Amino acid sequence: MSEKLQKVLARAGFGSRREIEEWIKQGRVKVNGKVAVIGERVNDEDKIVVGGKKLASQHNRQGGHRVLLYNKPENEICTRKDPEGRPTVFDKLPAVHRGRWVSVGRLDINTSGLLLFTLDGELANKLAHPSSQIEREYAVRVMGQVTPNMVQRMHEGVVIDNHLCRFTDIQYYAGEGINKWFHVVIMEGRNRGVRKLWESQGLRVSRLKRVRFGPILIPSSVRRGQFLELSTREVQKLQRLVGL
Repeated sequence: MSEKLQKVLARAGFGSRREIEEWIKQGRVKVNGKVAVIGERVNDEDKIVVGGKKLASQHNRQGGHRVLLYNKPENEICTRKDPEGRPTVFDKLPAVHRGRWVSVGRLDINTSGLLLFTLDGELANKLAHPSSQIEREYAVRVMGQVTPNMVQRMHEGVVIDNHLCRFTDIQYYAGEGINKWFHVVIMEGRNRGVRKLWESQGLRVSRLKRVRFGPILIPSSVRRGQFLELSTREVQKLQRLVGL
């Protein structure tokens, strides 16, 4: 069965379909020795080359549906390489013979917790896209006096960087005095969105950890800097979440 070229390359982890379409327009993709065109369909017998790198056959890419859960420590960055030599979230992931690990969104350097990786680039892009509206739950330690009016405003939404940001749930968790822990749920993974919402109320976030992404919770058995491969059932839950 044939599939659109950009879908095949996205699933292999080369980028989003939109990015791959640009590569095709730039002549960076070849099929059977010829420069590819937008909308071209391919099958497993076709030889696909992207920027000089040959794509493995579908038979050799059966592991493309693998998903890892990684417990990110603070002070790791979400890029493959860092000019400053700082540790990255990719450093401790297992090596793969075909494809590459693609992160599902990012966490900033000071945020810890659940980060997903997959060999399926299409799945990664759909899970991270704002239109998917997937719940992300965070444990957050807040410095300052949190009032009911603040909680209500964050529920209703605050315009930040020209976008309406809001928590769909805010629950007090623990702590007394100036530092208290809350669990919050947000539907988008915008840059520093959780921190900015609290800061919009004059409060300071001193600790932030993601504990859930959609149906996937971080197990207590996975310590910081460790990873766990999700079961087939868990991967299927993520695929159904975005219609794959």
